[in-house]
Amino acid sequence: MMIDVSLAQQLPVSPEYMELLNSKLEEIAEQTEEQMDYTDLLEDIYYFLENPLNLNFASFTQMKKLIFLSELQIHKIIEYRNVYGPFVTLYELMAIDGFDQELISFLEPLVSVDPEKPRISFKMKNIVKYGRNDLFLRYSRVLEKQAGYANVSDSMKYANPGSYFLGNPDKYYLRYGFNYFNKIRLGITAEKDPGEEFFKGSQPNGFDFYSGFVSVSEMRALEQLIIGDYQLEFGQGLTLWSGLSFGKSPDAIGVIKNQRRVRPNTSVNENRYMRGTAVTFSLHNFKISGFFSSKKIDGNIATKDSISQEEQFVTSLQETGYHRTPNEIDKKNTVHETLYGANVRYRKGKFQIGATSFKTLFDKPLQLPDQLYRKYNFQGKENFNYGVDLNFIVKRFNIFAEASGSENGGKAYLAGFQASLHPSITLSAYYRNFGIKYQNLYSNAIAENTNNQNEKGMFAGLLVYLHRNWTFRGYSDLFSSPWLRYRIDSPSRGAEYLAQIDYHPYKRMEMYLRYRYKQKQLNETENLIMAKTGETHKESIRFFISYKASSTVTLKNRIEFLTYDKPEATTQNGFIIYQDINYNPAAKPYNVSLRYALFDTDSYDERIYAYENDLLYVFSIPAYYYKGSRFYVMLKYEISENIDFWLRLSQTYYSNKTTISNGTTKIDGNTYSEIKAQLKIRF
Repeated sequence: MMIDVSLAQQLPVSPEYMELLNSKLEEIAEQTEEQMDYTDLLEDIYYFLENPLNLNFASFTQMKKLIFLSELQIHKIIEYRNVYGPFVTLYELMAIDGFDQELISFLEPLVSVDPEKPRISFKMKNIVKYGRNDLFLRYSRVLEKQAGYANVSDSMKYANPGSYFLGNPDKYYLRYGFNYFNKIRLGITAEKDPGEEFFKGSQPNGFDFYSGFVSVSEMRALEQLIIGDYQLEFGQGLTLWSGLSFGKSPDAIGVIKNQRRVRPNTSVNENRYMRGTAVTFSLHNFKISGFFSSKKIDGNIATKDSISQEEQFVTSLQETGYHRTPNEIDKKNTVHETLYGANVRYRKGKFQIGATSFKTLFDKPLQLPDQLYRKYNFQGKENFNYGVDLNFIVKRFNIFAEASGSENGGKAYLAGFQASLHPSITLSAYYRNFGIKYQNLYSNAIAENTNNQNEKGMFAGLLVYLHRNWTFRGYSDLFSSPWLRYRIDSPSRGAEYLAQIDYHPYKRMEMYLRYRYKQKQLNETENLIMAKTGETHKESIRFFISYKASSTVTLKNRIEFLTYDKPEATTQNGFIIYQDINYNPAAKPYNVSLRYALFDTDSYDERIYAYENDLLYVFSIPAYYYKGSRFYVMLKYEISENIDFWLRLSQTYYSNKTTISNGTTKIDGNTYSEIKAQLKIRF
């Protein structure tokens, strides 16, 4: 039958489900301490909330977009479907290993088990009629005046061109997206950061950053075609992974990356994306992807005299995306990057193998500062990377591996498994060996350090459903670096351990207790040519509880203590305690979220990260440090069926400081306040 949008639209989900969704997203977001753009992560989730995926006919590739399912779980769904026929009810999943009541409840609004396979017409009138249009308009601003916005004399501007902002303190964001059942998509994203000019000076075209794409998917042999900006995700990220990536997770199932090959870029990361064209063809058991990218990126440029003429080179690549001061504008789009390559993947049943290769070219050579720890980092104008990845399932084991190389002869390897040893027990293990000489600017495998180089490690994770209401999850990770690193002037080693007990006494309450320990090495002093290295020890313990005080009010509390020992210093401490209140009145067009937090740390080294509710597609994980308090309040209001509005105000108060930050972002005072507003319009 022809699909009917009115039937595909999911009924509004309950406040309880949105709380569950926020908890899941918080678990993912806390895997990294970086502020990242999660738009790409959330798009599929919100799409399936409105257009549930039919498990009776969904392909392996389509089910991979349900990012909370592992490959092992997806294969078990397909196996069950092949043996017993179409699902009659979603709760048949309870008969499949690895599915419990909690996971099924989470999947329920995202999937369906309709008996008929929908057919989608590509007639223009249907595309126009049933396509979904979304427009986002977002505004934010720091309310206190920062030093970069002060009036500066012309002589001061000339003497220090990095000391002042050219634009106003407002941040603007615009995003338009069109989606016709994930078959035809197009999008435009634009952003102006605080301090950047807008329709004047260095930005005569308005926004500082523009991104756009057109995408066609699942049209016979053509699996995906993207023209414009896109992301690449292959294997386990060791050879090529430009998209969103997460690190170590307390969940054992998080050790295997969910590769999605070629995807449109919807984020505002101004440097880590591809711009050009990418295509994937599906031919029987093979998927063949080809891609070409050509874009300008930011970099520090220097010159040297070469036989009486100046030659330019790049001393570093910039990834902040800020173009607020004359100095930052001088670094904008100074380097031209060309990248091209291909991926070939063969999959039959539970076995798949892939091969990836790509070439990276710069128009100016990269020449890093002469520092010993950078000795083996990539330098020059071009690099060639290649790799092979493997993934297969044998009974209860999902085994994966990847081997990669770079043009200079550097090598890197990883291998591991995820095992469902029992319906209640999942075990994972992950070994990595990233060579000292391995050079890859688009490698993003799970690791202790940000770049996949100069690291060996062994990770083991465990997830155990101890009882109907009790769950244990944890991991250990032992790692080492055979060569020097930043602030570590010798080979080094470290270890990290995490253990967490979750307790769900009943549906309206959940809590957990988490212990985390991390040991690393660090230079004891920085005033020696070769500094002595000592050990650091960081321990934290956290208690979190969430419970529904009534049908409309959800309360969340967290308290966390942290201690930090570092070479030649006394033990330093920190703690945070907060209260969240989420008010979701039934049958009302609004909901309210608020938090009040107290924190006290001896220094920035004891900072504690805590997830905060924010605007749709925006994640906040600020660092709490020094001594003070913080609050935020956020209102979401449904103006109409197709228009939503968010308003958020936050403020941090420091009781032991008279100034905040330094340089251009310095604030004379002890409060930091921010206001955000967002409008979502569907038509």
